[in-house]
Amino acid sequence: MKQFVCGALLAASLVAGSSLPAVAASPSGPWQAIPLDGFRDGIHHWRNRYGNDYARYAPEQIVEIADNVLLYQRRNGGWIENRDPTRILSYAEKAQIQEDQKVDSASFDNDNVFSQVEYLAAAFNQTQDVRYREASLRGLDFMLRNQHRKCGGWPHTVPGSQPYHPYITMADAVTSGVLRTLRRVATGDAPFGFMPAPERARARAALRRGDDCVLRLQIVQEGRLAGWAGQYHPVSLKPEGGRSFELASIVSRESVEMVRYLMSIPEPSPAQIRAVEGAVRWFERSALRGLRVETFKLEQPVKYDFHTATTDRRLVEDPAAPALWGRFYDLADNSVVLANRDGVRVKRYDEILHERRTGYDWYGTWPAKLLATEYPAWAKRVGRKPVLAQP
Repeated sequence: MKQFVCGALLAASLVAGSSLPAVAASPSGPWQAIPLDGFRDGIHHWRNRYGNDYARYAPEQIVEIADNVLLYQRRNGGWIENRDPTRILSYAEKAQIQEDQKVDSASFDNDNVFSQVEYLAAAFNQTQDVRYREASLRGLDFMLRNQHRKCGGWPHTVPGSQPYHPYITMADAVTSGVLRTLRRVATGDAPFGFMPAPERARARAALRRGDDCVLRLQIVQEGRLAGWAGQYHPVSLKPEGGRSFELASIVSRESVEMVRYLMSIPEPSPAQIRAVEGAVRWFERSALRGLRVETFKLEQPVKYDFHTATTDRRLVEDPAAPALWGRFYDLADNSVVLANRDGVRVKRYDEILHERRTGYDWYGTWPAKLLATEYPAWAKRVGRKPVLAQP
């Protein structure tokens, strides 16, 4: 459903305390749609909790979407996670969001903050509305101010309400996502060509610290490089757990994203090349053979707090199954780590309660594409012989 409103005027009137112009510099289109990929995870979480039955703006309605992004921005420059910026908001909702701007809490979880910074920058490039430029700069400043000092990663949530929120977070593309954005800011790549020289310099410095941190935090098992944990203590730099069922461990899914980030660097250093190759070897030796996850329907749906389950899952033997990976691996012996919400580790998949079996992916094929195509292509690009035969 499309609904065309004077989004720029309305959002500007709701941004309390703003010294920015109240009217967009270029009030008419037509506009080119800006990719919404960065918001996909947040939108998914919103719909899981509140449903999919609501009106939303079309992708080419970039002014209306950017005005929503502007409205959601907190006064500290960040954003709360898991919102759908394409949702058409009522006046009452906008008034509440305006009030929420006063709350300091903001989160990098689920591709948050850096995605808004990028979207607003792209919206400014098309519309020349300086409100978007200034909001993008405030978001960048929030990112830079919240980089951990001892090891240059980023926290899950600032200031945070859960024990794991202050930890250096690799999960959900927190640190890798910020670093990808900072690399583009530092070089002035689209959509950040307008970034002033001081901001580019700050981004370059933060990027150096962040890249060093990524290498420093890679897990070593028996003298061999492995993957990355989901979270690390910002002082001790030891791996930590996340939510109660996410125990301190090496996380295959997050390690794939860390490798993809390292492979995206145009001219990787020798240390970065070693990190990629070490992680690739770890993926290979961590693969589970002859197993697959089977999903089957339930007679009646079961409603939980954060999802409604219509199926169940079980782990079955299948000699013909492609390689499978556990999500979590033990830091010492590399065994698969499974746990319930009580934080107690269990040995078998069927010991995980139905709510967590169906509401979380404990097994998956996350490294498969990386090993089959992405890593070999990268090795060719950087002039390295692949450390593994293609699976």
